[in-house]
Amino acid sequence: MVKYTFKGGIHPPYNKWTTSKPIVRLEVPQTLYLPLIQHTGKPAKPLVKRGDEVKKGQKIAEADGYISAAIHAPTSGKVKTIIEHPHPVLLTSYPAIVIESDGKDEWFEEPKERPNWQESSPEEIVNAVREAGIVGLGGAAFPTHVKLSPPKEKPIDTVIINGAECEPFLTADDRILQERPTDVLWGAFLIKRALNASKVYIAIEDNKPEAIKKVSEVLKDFEGFELKVVKTKYPEGAEKQLIKALTGREVPRGGLPMDVGCLVQNVQTSLAVYEAVRFGKPLIERVTTLSGDGVKGSGNYLIRIGTRFQDVIDMTGGMTEDVVKVINGGPMMGIAQYTLEVPVIKGTSGILLFTKKYAKTFVEYNCIRCSKCVDVCPMGLLPLMLVDYIKAKRFVEAKEKYGLLDCIECGSCAFVCPSRINHVQWIKYGKQELRRLG
Repeated sequence: MVKYTFKGGIHPPYNKWTTSKPIVRLEVPQTLYLPLIQHTGKPAKPLVKRGDEVKKGQKIAEADGYISAAIHAPTSGKVKTIIEHPHPVLLTSYPAIVIESDGKDEWFEEPKERPNWQESSPEEIVNAVREAGIVGLGGAAFPTHVKLSPPKEKPIDTVIINGAECEPFLTADDRILQERPTDVLWGAFLIKRALNASKVYIAIEDNKPEAIKKVSEVLKDFEGFELKVVKTKYPEGAEKQLIKALTGREVPRGGLPMDVGCLVQNVQTSLAVYEAVRFGKPLIERVTTLSGDGVKGSGNYLIRIGTRFQDVIDMTGGMTEDVVKVINGGPMMGIAQYTLEVPVIKGTSGILLFTKKYAKTFVEYNCIRCSKCVDVCPMGLLPLMLVDYIKAKRFVEAKEKYGLLDCIECGSCAFVCPSRINHVQWIKYGKQELRRLG
C-alpha cells in the first residue's frame, strides 16, 4: 500500500495512550459556561438574558455576520447571567452565557430524522450546517457553512476528510472512526454533495490500524470515496501538507485550499454535518481526549460544550498533585492554561495534564546556525531568519522576505532546536506586531 507524506516534519513521541479507550459520555455539570466566541470570526450575538428559561438545543446566540457561528444551549435550565469568564484560547476573560442546569435535560426540539435527507440540495445542507452552529472541530473552528460556500469561480473537485490526528496524545478522531465510520462517511457524502465535488479522500495515519480497518469495511458503499493511508509524521494533519501529500497540488503563498480545488474537513466536523442534516441536531457536544501523565481517568469523552475543565477532571477521577501544566488541545499547537475554570468549547480537541516529567522547561541559547529548523519546516521557511528579523523588530521584512504569515505555527522548528529557541512564540509575537502596525 502506498503511504502518502510531505517534505519536512518531525517524529515526536506520539503517546497515543487512549486509542483503545471507547468514547464515554460525561454527565451534564450543574453550571455551563458558553463563550460568545468559540470560532474564527465575529462573536455571536446573545438571544437570551438573565433569568430566561432555555431548553437543550435552543439557539441562545446567533451568528453576527457571515463569518460567525450560532451557539445553542447544551442542556435545559436557566440563564444565570452573562459575564466575563476565562477563555481557553484567548487567555483572558470574555463574555459568556452561564446556564444553570435544571437536571431535566429537555430538548427544545428533539432531533428526528428528516425525510429524504440524502437528497438534500446544496442550499439545504449549507443552511442546516449554519443553523447547527458547526465549526471546524479539529481546532481551527472556522465556520463550516463558509467553507461549504466557495465562490463560483473556485469550484471544489476534491474533499479530504482529515483523520490524520497527528498531534501527540490526541485520539478523539481515531475513536470516532473506529466507532462511527459509517456516520462520518455519510457526513463526507453530504459535504461532497454540497460542493458538487467528484471525489472524497479519507486520510488516516498508519498508526491507526483499527480506524483504517473500520473505514475500509464500509467504504465500498460510497461511490467516489478512497481511503488514503498517510505516513505517521507531524504535522501530517495540517491541511496544506495533507493536500500536497494526497493530490500533489500546492496551495499558493497566502492562498487557501479552494485555490487548488480542495476542501479539508476534520473527522468530527464531518460527523457533526451528518447529525445536523439528517436529524437537525445542533452542535452542543464534542468528543475530547483527556490525557497526560497527570490524569487519573484518561480517555475519550463526549462532553457538553461549556463544561469547565475542572468539572471534566472531577468527573473522571481527578488529577495527581504534581500537575504543573494544563493544555487545551495537543502538546505541539495547543495552549497552556492559567486556570481550570476555562470551559470546553467547540474547538477543544484535547485536555492534557502534565507533571514535570513531560512539561519540561529549557533555557534558550543563541542560534548556532545548524539549520535543523530549516530541514523540518513543512512550509519550506527559514525559521532562524524569521526569529532574527523579529528580534530586530523588522516585522515587515520578516513578512516580505521570509514569509512570516505563511508559518502554520506547528512547532517543528522548536522541537528540533538544540539551542531551545522558542521559534513559535517569537513568530506569534511577530504576527501580532504586524497586525498592530496595520
